[in-house]
Amino acid sequence: MDRRRFLNIALGGACSAAAMPAITPMSFASAPGERRFVAIVLRGAMDGLDAVQPYGDPFLAGLRRTISVGPQKGALDLDGFFALHPALAPLMPMWAAGELGFAQAVSTPYRDKRSHFDGQEILEAGTGDQSMPYGVASGWLNRLLPMLPGATMQTAFAVGIENMAILNGDADHASWAPEARFDVTPQAQDLLRQLYDNDPPFESAAETAIALSTANLGEGAMKVSEQKQIATALASFTAARLNAETRIAAFSLNGWDTHHNQIGGIQRALVQLSDALIVLKRDLGRNWDNTVVMAMTEFGRTARENGTQGTDHGTGGLMVMAGGAVKGGRVYGDWPGLDEGDLYAGRDLMPTADVRAYAGVALSGLFGVPVSKVESTIFPGLIMPDPPHILL
Repeated sequence: MDRRRFLNIALGGACSAAAMPAITPMSFASAPGERRFVAIVLRGAMDGLDAVQPYGDPFLAGLRRTISVGPQKGALDLDGFFALHPALAPLMPMWAAGELGFAQAVSTPYRDKRSHFDGQEILEAGTGDQSMPYGVASGWLNRLLPMLPGATMQTAFAVGIENMAILNGDADHASWAPEARFDVTPQAQDLLRQLYDNDPPFESAAETAIALSTANLGEGAMKVSEQKQIATALASFTAARLNAETRIAAFSLNGWDTHHNQIGGIQRALVQLSDALIVLKRDLGRNWDNTVVMAMTEFGRTARENGTQGTDHGTGGLMVMAGGAVKGGRVYGDWPGLDEGDLYAGRDLMPTADVRAYAGVALSGLFGVPVSKVESTIFPGLIMPDPPHILL
């Protein structure tokens, strides 16, 4: 009896197939090319001015009196103007290797209402019409799939608990999410590890299921350690799929809405992001060299901190880019400045670039999609007269 069939029998009712992707029957077909793309949606509006701090701007310190600003308060200098939040310190080797970059002062076309729900819909739909966030019935990654010759259902994979509207649409794609609650006994965990030892990608998928079981999803508020487990488990499962036939993947990380006590809140969220990127690189192995990861959020946060040591919903924000195919080691974008007259609506970082342009360049360069198709179909309404050169 082969060990995968034995595992199905031995575990019996210990866990469901959805909870244990390692034993879920899967039929993979070939997918085009060796390039890979991962979209991470940072839900809640990440404060890009804290993640990558423009300490060289003379007005920043006056806007943020308690939130850490610059190397003098523990951030890591990147280029003499921007500094990396200390929680992202584990990513500095990626920065030094040219595998990590950022785009500051970016946004979707969404303006003024500052609703998480609407902002995320526009981000994932990729539409340029902010007045009709639901006018496009598909997500931009889904509209990419028909342009990939030989694409199958397994070419694109949505991972995690959140609904990934970015992959919704007519084109077939696969998805996986753990059940709200499941339990894997310690004995079953040991059995999994022994049976799938040194058998990637099934070993990685087994560890994913164990980690998610240990995190005990559905229990309400999670401990920091549990949040870290989920972030790394989602990244590990994503890498396992990308090492097989999947070429496009998407998942979400939550916890970016920092109205109060931002110092603690963003620390936890940034650790999740750092852990996810490190696990993706580790588990992808050589395939990391052909990968682009883009982490994006629905909008930025106010330039000025509020009265509860947090920040409110804003406009211009930050995109995080990682992977061996990224031309990293730099912060992209035209810096608008933080003087009162430079702010959007007198309160937010002024957007100077469309976040869709960076994603459009990545998709065009990785998969050979014509720029005309990027502008007309994937991101309707986008115009890229001078696209950023972010790929090797």
